[in-house]
Amino acid sequence: MSEQQRRHTLIHEELPAEHEDPLIRVLHIIIRASVRFLAVLMALVIIWSVADVVWVLYQRLRSEPLLLLNHNDLFDVFGAIMLVLISIEIFINIRLYLGSNVIPIQLVVATALMAIARKVIVLDLDETGPIYILGIAAAVLALGITYWLVAKKETLTYGERRSLLEDKDT
Repeated sequence: MSEQQRRHTLIHEELPAEHEDPLIRVLHIIIRASVRFLAVLMALVIIWSVADVVWVLYQRLRSEPLLLLNHNDLFDVFGAIMLVLISIEIFINIRLYLGSNVIPIQLVVATALMAIARKVIVLDLDETGPIYILGIAAAVLALGITYWLVAKKETLTYGERRSLLEDKDT
């Protein structure tokens, strides 16, 4: 792989396995082991969260009126499900980081968007002030623009890679 193609496929390397300084190399090994441990913990959190969703749903369906959910119950269940999905996204971030040494920026921003979407879904407008809503709107706008820009850059980078490969084939 040429250096130019490598530059396009590898955005930046966070914890390279080889480093000229032995101390830095050992520290990278320790940090990568810590990230692996975090991946195991995230898997446990996901399992625990799924069990919590089942428990919350069971409790809500068991209370009077039986087998019916009111809107507050639905918000609780939706909030719990969104937390599981956010946990899964964080696990995917960790897994991608372990597999490639590259921080998946687009996925991190998408995870943040999902977290703020969860906040919006379970937001109680009766207890929320206008400044808080404006803050959430600003965060959504900033994250949306960031996601769009990163996705656009990824598309351009992919197009450049494709044109490089096509030029190489001809």
